[in-house]
Amino acid sequence: MNSKSEKVTTIGTYDGVHIGHQKILKQVVALAKKQGYVPVVLTLFPHPRMVLQKDDSIKLLNTIEERIELLKSHGIKEVVVKKFTKDFANLSAQDYVKQILVDELNTKQIVIGYDHHFGKNRSANITDLKAFANLYDFKVEEISAQDLKDVTVSSTKIRTALNSGEVDLANSYLGYNFFITGTVVKGKELGRTIDFPTANINITATYKLIPSDGVYVVKSIIENKTVFGMMNIGANPTVDGKTRSIEVHFFNFNQDIYNAELKIEFLKRLRSEQKYENLEALKMQLQKDMTNASNYIQTLNA
Repeated sequence: MNSKSEKVTTIGTYDGVHIGHQKILKQVVALAKKQGYVPVVLTLFPHPRMVLQKDDSIKLLNTIEERIELLKSHGIKEVVVKKFTKDFANLSAQDYVKQILVDELNTKQIVIGYDHHFGKNRSANITDLKAFANLYDFKVEEISAQDLKDVTVSSTKIRTALNSGEVDLANSYLGYNFFITGTVVKGKELGRTIDFPTANINITATYKLIPSDGVYVVKSIIENKTVFGMMNIGANPTVDGKTRSIEVHFFNFNQDIYNAELKIEFLKRLRSEQKYENLEALKMQLQKDMTNASNYIQTLNA
């Protein structure tokens, strides 16, 4: 008997940790509680496509740090992140099961989809896993086809919604507000000249999905206070900007927050990004945006 705690393990990307995922996580946590096991998620990073196909176009809903935080918020006690490398991809199915699931994690039960494939060239499937379960003394709990379908449908709908700016629709599938995490850096400080100072947000994870260009109502918690604001994503065409940036104007707020790391939640999209004749026209539009944002925020507190 291994002295390490016995685990109920589920395996997957769990990108988004959305309502479809949350249903599976609830099942994992309940099984673990019932049997006195520890609920664990085994996840891979980077995404296999980034490594095997050198695919830089893949965008994920969460950074790996955000994913861990979200999984733990749903009762998962340990998130084991396996670095996906070519060597890892070449592990045989049996070595993967024996070395990682059995020896490293001390898994006593695995919660997995019927379509799960693993091992070199993803050659092994759930039937093979059940054979290994007999060999290494663990149980396999199959996730229903409907629950798996819900996961796939939700992930696709969330990405589609964010790519078209429909953050409120994405939020309804996520079960929480979509958010970004970034550091406040120095920008061109153009906003100050038109009375709309902004915090420029730098996100180092290039694989993080950013919603489509436009103006959004957002909120953040800064020094334990909820602060609302509006965010512009885009290249600032009015001043012939060339690079995409993320800038937030926080309402009723004038603290110095350079170098602060902020988590910013998206609530609603106000409009797409537009080019204005001059800075005065842009300022007038921003004042309208601010009114629209304030009206929307009041409905949240009503």
